Amino acid sequence: MEQPTGEAESREYLQDEIRKIERWEKEQKDVFFWEKIGRIPFMLLDKITPKAIKDKIGAALNELGSFVQTGGQYLVSENAVLKRVQKAAKEEEPLTLERVARLPIAVMDQTADDLASGRVTFATAQGATTGIGGIFTLAADIPLVLGLSLKVLQETAICYGFDPKDKRERVFIIKCLQFASSDIVGKKAVLEELARYDEPRDGEDQVAAQIQGWREVVTSYMDNFGWKKLFQLVPVAGMLFGSLINRSAIGDVAEAGKMLYKKRRILQRLAEEETEAADS
Repeated sequence: MEQPTGEAESREYLQDEIRKIERWEKEQKDVFFWEKIGRIPFMLLDKITPKAIKDKIGAALNELGSFVQTGGQYLVSENAVLKRVQKAAKEEEPLTLERVARLPIAVMDQTADDLASGRVTFATAQGATTGIGGIFTLAADIPLVLGLSLKVLQETAICYGFDPKDKRERVFIIKCLQFASSDIVGKKAVLEELARYDEPRDGEDQVAAQIQGWREVVTSYMDNFGWKKLFQLVPVAGMLFGSLINRSAIGDVAEAGKMLYKKRRILQRLAEEETEAADS
């Protein structure tokens, strides 16, 4: 069911979009058997990687780990994304996140897709560049992919009217990243957790979940991303593998962020309609 941009969304349209997302979620649970052996390449890589490179990767991952707490250098420009949404919505006045949250879902989708397309193109070029030198440039590529993934998810959050400067939204972003990099068991667990995400939770429990969530993301990336990156170890030929692998990785992250944020926004919108109907 198509909903023309700019028109009020019907309940049937929103429910149809939810069904599409649920079908996508089921498709994500079908993984290939070789993801089970994803840990092997990095076990081998760990043995032959010089200590200096290991230290560099570790420092970068630790820096990314602070994203949940402060956002750090990875916080994107909110105004730049809002301008893109404003252009897609054909609005004359500058938008705020509150106004974005009330825009048609089709406008949110369009902006998220446009931004993701640019990031995927950048990741493709980056993968080719870091694939030139084999193992040494691969060491630099992994933190770059992680950082770009965080930026993609923040931009997606803004497209659907959520604020990545809010610590709780940064946790949701980590969960989206975790989902994109997990196997079938991990995806199921993340979906179950996100289904209850907007329910009130104890503050201390939330902090513990944040820390554990980040550890799981790093472990999952090192394991499940490992077998793909193994092909990038071959100098020069790694350019081709690097570009294709990075393109796929950022594309998967962008798709997961779009679907999970879109589902959350639609469910909130449906809940608001039910509340208004009950009060009237």
